[in-house]
Amino acid sequence: MTQHEPLWKLPATELARRYRELSLTPLAVAYDVLARIDEVNGKLNAVVSRRDKAVLAEAQAAGERFARGTPLSMLDGIPLTVKDSLYLDGLPTTCGTPALKAHVPGFDELAAARAREAGALILGKTNVPEFANDGYTGNPVFGVTGNPWAPELTPGGSSGGAVAAVAAGMGPLAIAQDGGGSIRRPASHTGLVGLKPSLSAWPRVRQLPGLLLDFDCIGPVGRTVADVRMLFELLRGPDAADRSSLSAWAAQQRMRPATGPLRVLYVEHLNANPLDRQIAANCRTAVQRLAALGHHVEEGELPVDIGYLMQAWPEIGQVGLAAMFEEHPDWEAQASAKYREGAEAGRRVSGARVWQIMERVRQLRRDVVGMFEQFDVIAMPSAAALPWPAHEAFPPRIDGKEVGPRGHAAYTGWVNAAGLPGLSVPTDPSREGLPIGLQLIGPYGCDDLLLDLGAAYEAVAPWAHRWPAL
Repeated sequence: MTQHEPLWKLPATELARRYRELSLTPLAVAYDVLARIDEVNGKLNAVVSRRDKAVLAEAQAAGERFARGTPLSMLDGIPLTVKDSLYLDGLPTTCGTPALKAHVPGFDELAAARAREAGALILGKTNVPEFANDGYTGNPVFGVTGNPWAPELTPGGSSGGAVAAVAAGMGPLAIAQDGGGSIRRPASHTGLVGLKPSLSAWPRVRQLPGLLLDFDCIGPVGRTVADVRMLFELLRGPDAADRSSLSAWAAQQRMRPATGPLRVLYVEHLNANPLDRQIAANCRTAVQRLAALGHHVEEGELPVDIGYLMQAWPEIGQVGLAAMFEEHPDWEAQASAKYREGAEAGRRVSGARVWQIMERVRQLRRDVVGMFEQFDVIAMPSAAALPWPAHEAFPPRIDGKEVGPRGHAAYTGWVNAAGLPGLSVPTDPSREGLPIGLQLIGPYGCDDLLLDLGAAYEAVAPWAHRWPAL
């Protein structure tokens, strides 16, 4: 280690190695990362609450454990952030809405609790859109978050604060949330690796009300596949309070490592949804790299019908808002107009319609089983658009065509509905230097298969050496 080595640039796996060698201390890293937050967060508005004093005390304790040879885990002494839609003891969980501005729950969501028990240095909370329910990141409590690669543009959402923090060096890891692409799309917009695990691979216990049935997953964000894998492995595993996590664990235990070339289907276009041409070109190049690794790649249409789901998606969120506000009317009273209007629309959706949507989701989960008898992995863009102005909720046009609020998000929501794992990895950037992501999707329980493929791709197309000029 040189005197001027920027410790905030080191990957989590490298920190873990150096801690065990006793060539670096968690306290030195904590001071450096906190200084980095002081330096750049004002330009981005990614981290919205901090626990500096506690972090330094915990870093000191972690260093003492390493000196004794008794670290708690590979995550011991590693700095990370937690998304502000997840409960964290000691800090407000605002979810970006005025009604929860001072809401301090007094406990952790399970993923945060496991990270804390593993010795992670939880730096603070990262910004979200109001109710974590948009594809950009801005809210009435903390304002708008910018993209480290172009602060006037969005990092996406709803995990925009999480990815902006990691991309800017404000901690090598983040715990984020993905209900319809909210890890994978922001990761693609900021040059990061983002994993949406299989449904309940990270159990959901002690959580805010969900707006999207059981689509919401908690997952890791990092700069490298190895970092994401380390966090995923340490926080995975079932909990009896989330019964579906028992199924996820059983499915993962049945999966065996791939012993030969994978059958990869590249889906460039979904229905008539427009796609930015630079994204199309760079994702195609990335898929060609998969073929060069020896995998069998073919191009075609997605073999399952997701048209119904794409049409019904707005209703799912509206019904979720209506249900949440019925339970918490004070939240509705202080919510922004668009969310109150969304809840009103949700109240007009019939119970029969909700049942019909749920049955179509169940059918989709049955249909993808057959799809993965033909292919091992589905590859497609992570997002349909490059980052757009940071204060705008969505890009109104893609490839010269008008799109609605989820035009940029067409490639991700169906993965949540199907309960599948999805991994976003960076491709070559755009001509303007903006990041682009390729999404890899596997069968239920095959999270490790995607991480293995992502690591092999990363080895021939490395990206972690790229840093934004902040």
